[in-house]
Amino acid sequence: MTERQDAPRRPRPRRAWGLGAALTSVLFLFPLLAMLSGSFREPGLAPPTGLELFPPDPTVQGYRDALTLVPLARSVVNSLAVAVGFTLIAVLSASWAGFALTQMSQRTRRRVVIFLVVVLMIPVSAVWLARFAMFRAANLTDTYAPLIAPALIGGSPLFVLLYLLAFRRLPSDVLDAARLEGSTPWQTWRNVAMPLVKGTTAAVALLAFAVSWANFIDPLLYLSTEERFTAPLILRSLEQLGPTNWPVLLAGAVAVTAPVVVAFGAALRLIVPRRGVGWLGG
Repeated sequence: MTERQDAPRRPRPRRAWGLGAALTSVLFLFPLLAMLSGSFREPGLAPPTGLELFPPDPTVQGYRDALTLVPLARSVVNSLAVAVGFTLIAVLSASWAGFALTQMSQRTRRRVVIFLVVVLMIPVSAVWLARFAMFRAANLTDTYAPLIAPALIGGSPLFVLLYLLAFRRLPSDVLDAARLEGSTPWQTWRNVAMPLVKGTTAAVALLAFAVSWANFIDPLLYLSTEERFTAPLILRSLEQLGPTNWPVLLAGAVAVTAPVVVAFGAALRLIVPRRGVGWLGG
C-alpha cells in the first residue's frame, strides 16, 4: 500500500457542519412542537406539568376561541402589510447604501463602516423617546409610518454591512466591464450587482421581515386604535386570559408564527450554500 492509502482519512468539513446544523435545528424544533401540540389542548385545562408532544383528546377549540375573543385575523393582516412594506424598503435602501460604499475610497469606506458598527451597538431603547417625540410632532402617531420609517435608512446597519460584504466579493472585472460599457451606477446596481447577490437579498429580506414581524415595542408606543394593532399586541391580549386558557394563547402564537416559517421556507433555497457558492454571493 502506498503512503497515500495508509494515511487516515480526515472527516469532511461539510459533514461536520451538517451534523451541527441538524443538532441546532432539533433544539429549536422542540419549542415549536410544544407550542403546536399545546394549541390542540382543550381550553380550560391546567397546563401540563412536563413536555407533552401529543395532547390527549386534541381539539381545534383553541383556534376558534383565539379568532373569536380578539381580532387575530385582522392583526395578522396588519402585520403582513407592515412587514412586507418594511422589507421591500429595507432591501432597497440597504442595497443602495451597500453599493454606494463600494464606490467610495478605502479610507472613507472604513470610516463609514466604523460608524455603522458603532450605531449597531447602540441599544434601541436609547432612541425610543426621541423617535416618539419626533413622530408625535409630525402627527404620525397611531399610524404605521413610525413602524416602517426605520426601513428608509436600511432597517439596520447590519443589513448595509451584509450588502457591502456581498458586493465587495463580486469580481471586479464584472463591475469594471459594466462601467466601460457606459452603465451608470444605478444601472450597474440594478443589472449587474443585484442579480449576483440574490442569496444576500434573500437573507436580508428574511431578517427584515422577521424583525418587523416580531416588533412589539414600536406598535405598543405608537398604535392606540385596536383596528390597527399588529399581531404581537393581540398576543398580549390573549396572554391576559389566564393559565387555564393557555391553549388559546398557543393557538394564537401558532397563527402568528406561521407566516415567518413560510417566509423562511421561501428564502431557504437562496440562503443555503450550494455547489460551493456561499449565500453572501448568491
